[in-house]
Amino acid sequence: MQKATFAGGCFWCMVTPFEELPGIGGIVSGYSGGHVENPTYEEVKTGTTGHYEVVEITFDPQLFPYERLLELYWQQIDPTDDGGQFHDRGSQYRTAIFYHDEAQEKLALEAKEKVAASGKFQKPIVTEILPAQTFYPAEEYHQGYHKKNKDDYKADRAKSGRDEFIDQNWNGE
Repeated sequence: MQKATFAGGCFWCMVTPFEELPGIGGIVSGYSGGHVENPTYEEVKTGTTGHYEVVEITFDPQLFPYERLLELYWQQIDPTDDGGQFHDRGSQYRTAIFYHDEAQEKLALEAKEKVAASGKFQKPIVTEILPAQTFYPAEEYHQGYHKKNKDDYKADRAKSGRDEFIDQNWNGE
């Protein structure tokens, strides 16, 4: 099993696209990339800790290769927005791929170039490709939030604009 770490705005919305796929061993919502040890959600949401909201995915590359994870990741985000994602604004909601080794870095950079060359976006691709840093799991109530709080999750996702963006920019991928 290997790990993949993706920042794509609200971590609740980044769990559902990856779960229940063959080869996915688990998905944990959390924080990475900041300068505060063991940050809490209350601290991270202020945007002052430097952390991104991320999902850490454990996967079997034989069953679900990293390249497929990358393809799916790009289709969940607006890679041109450096101020957050959809209605979630602030540095904690920026997009990034945190690579765990040189092979992941190479594949992430190639995938970013492919998105940039696709002609789908008029603005530059600003999603960062960064070395993996310490991952801090989010509080338990954030884990599986979409299952524990179905109505709240659906309402938040509906008002975010994420699904409309995905339909407009990624359908047919």
